[in-house]
Amino acid sequence: MFGASQREEPQPCGFHNDYRRECHCTPQMIQRYLSRISGPLLDRIDIHIDVPAVNYKELRAKASPEGSAEIRERVVRAREVQLNRFAAAGERSYCNSQMTSRQIRTYCELSTECETRLEKAMTQQGLSARAHDRILKVARTVADLDGTPMIEPKHIAEAIQYRTLDRTYWA
Repeated sequence: MFGASQREEPQPCGFHNDYRRECHCTPQMIQRYLSRISGPLLDRIDIHIDVPAVNYKELRAKASPEGSAEIRERVVRAREVQLNRFAAAGERSYCNSQMTSRQIRTYCELSTECETRLEKAMTQQGLSARAHDRILKVARTVADLDGTPMIEPKHIAEAIQYRTLDRTYWA
């Protein structure tokens, strides 16, 4: 076992996108490292985003305007909306992540603007049919958290943003 002074730095991509540390890896090294996660496996993950380290000043800053209690209330309300949605239709699902393809078509109706935004992302990022369904499930959840009965373009945009690894490394 190595002591703290003997540990290797987390490479080849441990510092990639970390503004405080320099990454010396080539794009090919990073790609090779990340290829350990297959595209089909990544497709099965609903949300994947790059979370940078928080700097000291941000840790010490005042809390966000929305506290944990308010966030919890919003989540509980969204879960109740989902339970009621599926119970009213006699569905076996109890949350958006469990929706089948048929349920996605039923509960994730999109406006023309939403369709255009989703189609553009699918085409530009080369996303799979599975990623398409994951985006719609997440967009439905974002709309539920927002207290909105219909999925809006901002909900689709947010759900697309949660496909960071598709965009960054597999596009």
